[in-house]
Amino acid sequence: MEMRMQSFAIALALTATMAVAQKPKSQKELEAVKAMLSATTADAKIAAVEDLLSRYKDTEFKAIALTQAAQAEQAKGDQIAGINYANRAIEADKKNYQAMIVLGQLTVQGIREFDLDKDERLGRASKAANDALNELKTAPKPNPNLTDDQWNGIKKDFESQAHETLGIVATVQKKPDVAVTEFKVALDSAPAPDPGTMVRLASVYDDMGKFGDGAALLDKVAASNASPAVKQVALNEKTRAEKMKAAKK
Repeated sequence: MEMRMQSFAIALALTATMAVAQKPKSQKELEAVKAMLSATTADAKIAAVEDLLSRYKDTEFKAIALTQAAQAEQAKGDQIAGINYANRAIEADKKNYQAMIVLGQLTVQGIREFDLDKDERLGRASKAANDALNELKTAPKPNPNLTDDQWNGIKKDFESQAHETLGIVATVQKKPDVAVTEFKVALDSAPAPDPGTMVRLASVYDDMGKFGDGAALLDKVAASNASPAVKQVALNEKTRAEKMKAAKK
């Protein structure tokens, strides 16, 4: 399933606004920070981050830079590099909920039932998501210019992403009731419910034999502005559900 590009854009924008509170130590450092924040592609973002960190090892922007690199690697689909940057970002800032969310998402990505490291990865993903939720409870506005409504909306989007990770963890653990709860919270928390989350929830419902609930969600995805890739996954899930339903007759 593709990552939430809307959430990626929100994350990058919020990380950029957090930089307002930091102070570069020189004009050259300021220029390097601006280059990082203004980079428009994932590769350019990562290159600018590495340039900043190599030239200014004690920069106050370290945690922000590493978080942006983690998000950029996630957008590229590089799981290992993204996890590495996210871990480094959390080391630089123990309250870095954005990096925790990315870490959870990337750690749970692609886990299979019989993977030897399944339990370890599920534990790390769950911890990262729960740590992010705990930090978000008391997280201050990263920029005083944000209104309360804007900040609450941003927090809800991050909370949604964390709960989705917990839903995926529960799915792999074959805890459908927990998965349903987490995916529902993810959908209810999001300013705009994510079609990918709907497909995940529909799949859990289908595995539980609740084909009507699953079909209702998949129909919403089909009628949404979801990407063709997500709509194809939804169609595949609908076909799978129909076969399962027919086999039970």
